[in-house]
Amino acid sequence: MNVGEVSAWAAENLKDQGVVVARDYKFMCSSLGQELIQKDIKEQGLTRVVVAACSPHLHEATFRNACSRAGVNPYLFEMTNIREQDSWVTTDKEEATKKAKALVAAAVGRVAYQKPLESLLVPIDPNVLVVGGGIAGIQASLEIANSGQHVYLVEREPSIGGHMAQFDKTFPTLDCSACILTPKMFDVGNHKNITMLTWSEVEKVEGYIGNFTVTIRKRARDIDEELCTGCGVCWEKCPKKVLDNVFEAGMGNRKAVYVPFPQAVPKYPVIDRENCTYYLKGTCKACEKFCPTGAIKFNQEDQILTVKVGNIILATGYDLFDSHRITQYGYGRLANVFTSLEFERMSNSAGPTGGKIVQRDGKTAPKVVGIVHCTGSRDKNYHEYCSAICCMQSLKFAHLVKEKTGAEVYEFYIDMRTPAKTYEEFYHRLLEEGTHFVRGKVAEISDAVRLPGEEGKLIIQVEDTLTGNQLRVPVDMAILSAGLESRHDAKIVARKFGISCSADSWFIERHPKLDPVATMTDGVFVAGACQGPKDIPNSVAQGAAAAARVLSIIGQGEIEIEAATAIVDEVTCVGCKQCIASCPYQAIQYLEDKGKAYVQEALCKGCGTCVGTCLPKSISLKHFTDEQIVAEMIGAMKVMKSFELMEVA
Repeated sequence: MNVGEVSAWAAENLKDQGVVVARDYKFMCSSLGQELIQKDIKEQGLTRVVVAACSPHLHEATFRNACSRAGVNPYLFEMTNIREQDSWVTTDKEEATKKAKALVAAAVGRVAYQKPLESLLVPIDPNVLVVGGGIAGIQASLEIANSGQHVYLVEREPSIGGHMAQFDKTFPTLDCSACILTPKMFDVGNHKNITMLTWSEVEKVEGYIGNFTVTIRKRARDIDEELCTGCGVCWEKCPKKVLDNVFEAGMGNRKAVYVPFPQAVPKYPVIDRENCTYYLKGTCKACEKFCPTGAIKFNQEDQILTVKVGNIILATGYDLFDSHRITQYGYGRLANVFTSLEFERMSNSAGPTGGKIVQRDGKTAPKVVGIVHCTGSRDKNYHEYCSAICCMQSLKFAHLVKEKTGAEVYEFYIDMRTPAKTYEEFYHRLLEEGTHFVRGKVAEISDAVRLPGEEGKLIIQVEDTLTGNQLRVPVDMAILSAGLESRHDAKIVARKFGISCSADSWFIERHPKLDPVATMTDGVFVAGACQGPKDIPNSVAQGAAAAARVLSIIGQGEIEIEAATAIVDEVTCVGCKQCIASCPYQAIQYLEDKGKAYVQEALCKGCGTCVGTCLPKSISLKHFTDEQIVAEMIGAMKVMKSFELMEVA
C-alpha cells in the first residue's frame, strides 16, 4: 500500500475529528519511532494517539508504554492493523490503500470515545505449582526451588521421572537415561523447598495470577509413608502378578503392590486396588503380614489438599501414538511388530528382558530388523505434524540393535530430519555402521509369503522413492517409531487451568516465537512436550525458561493486571447466570446474597463473550463500549462511502 498517501490523507481529511499531526515513519516501533511519538505528545499537547501498523498483539504494549512515558494514559491509545488485515491479504495496492484509510478513520473515530483506565496491581504469592513430574517439570521445580522459592510438584503416577525414566539411552550421545535422570529425581525428592505430591491430581483451580487456590486429590497409596522404609518386602511377597501396561509398556509384569521401577522417587509403593486380591475377594493380605514396619494400611482414604500459589507451570507431557490404529502395519496382530516404547523397555538393562533384544518368544535374537519412521506422524490420516524425535530415536534404535545383536538393520524413512547440535553427525555414524536407509513410506507389514526366502518372516512392503522401485524386505522384527500426540485428557486439563488447545490438542502458548512458555492466562505457563513434540534437551530448556519467567514475576512482588475488563450493572442484572456459563476464564461469580453476577477483574481477560451472552445487556466491557465500537464502524463506513461516491462520479 501507499503508506505515505495514507498519512497525508489522514492529516488533511481527519482534521475535523481532532487529528493534529500524522506521520509516516518506517520503523515506528523502534526506539526512534517511540521517541517521535513522545516528542509530538509533548510539543503538540496531544491527548489521543493512533498507530496504524502491525498486529496489536505484537506491539500494542510497546506503543502504550511510549504514551505512558509522555504522560498520556495508555488506554487513550488505539492501534489499527493495516498489515495482517490489509496489505497481507491483497495484492491490489490501490484497494489496500483505500482500506488503510478506512481503518485509520475508524481508529480515529473510536479513540475519541476512549476513557483513561487504571490497571490493577495484585500481590504475588511466591509459592509455585508444577503439574507433571517428567524431565521438564523436574527441571522447572529444581530451578525455582534452588532460588529459594517453594514448589508443589504434582504427579499422577506413583513416581516422578515421566517417559524419560523408561528409556535406555538418549540420543545423540547415548548417555544412560537413568544415569542422568536419577540424580535429578533424587534432588527433587530431597529438596527442602519442594513438596512432592505423587499419585495425585489437580481437581480444581480458582483465582488469578499471584493468588491461585488449587485443590489436589492425593490418592490413597494404602501405605503409611511415615512408617514405610521402601525395603521391598511387600512386593516380593505379593503373590499377584499384573501385566504392566504403563511403565513396562506391556512387556513385563509387576505385582499388585509395586513401585514402577527400582530408582522410583519417592521410594514408597502403592497398592493397585483394581488387581489386589484383598480388594477383590477380601483375602490374602500377604503384604501386611510380612511388612516389618506395619506400613500397610488397607483403610487409607484419599486426601483432599488445598494449596495457595502465585504461578502454575504445566508440564504434563505427551502420549504415544497408538500403533493399533494403523492396521496395515500389523501391530497387535503380528507377533514381532514392536512399538518404539516396547523396544526401549526391551533394550533397557533394567527392563523385562534384561537388555536382550529378542523376538516375542523371549529368546530368539533377530538377524534382520526393520525400523519404520513416522508411525502416526506426517500422515494426513492421523497427525500431519512431525513428532520431532522419531528420526533420531530410530537412528538410536539401529545403533542399539547392531551393538547388541549384530543384526542387519533397515531404516524406512520419509525424510531424515536431524536439525540439532551433533544430530547430523550421529546420522553419518549410522551410515558408517552399515545401516540400510530406504526413503519411502511403508505401505504394509505382513506375513504373507510370495517369494522364496520369505517363510517365517515379516514382509515390509515399501516404494523406494529414490530409485522408484517397489521393495519387499523380509525381516525378523519390525519396530514402529510411533509419533507423539497430546495427552488424552489435554482438553480437560486445559479447561481446568483456563488455557486453550490447538487443533491437535497441544497447549497453546501466548506467542510461538516471542513468548513460547506463557499462555493467554496470566500466571499459567507451559513447559515440555505438553506444548508440542520436542526432545529431552528442548524440554529441559523450556522447563528452565518457564521457571525463569515465574521467578521474574515473584521478584516483582506485585504485577499489573489488564484494565480492559467486563463490569456488571447490578441494577439491571437479573441473575440468570448465562454469563457465568459462557466465561472461558471462570472470571464471573454469582453473589447469592444479591442474586447478581460479579466479575473478578483480576481473572477477566476482556474477551467480551459475556457481553454478547447477556440478554438484558447488563454487562459492558471497559475499553470496548457500544459508543466506541459504533464510532469505529461509522468512521470506516463514511470513508468507504466517500470512495464509492467518487467512483460513481
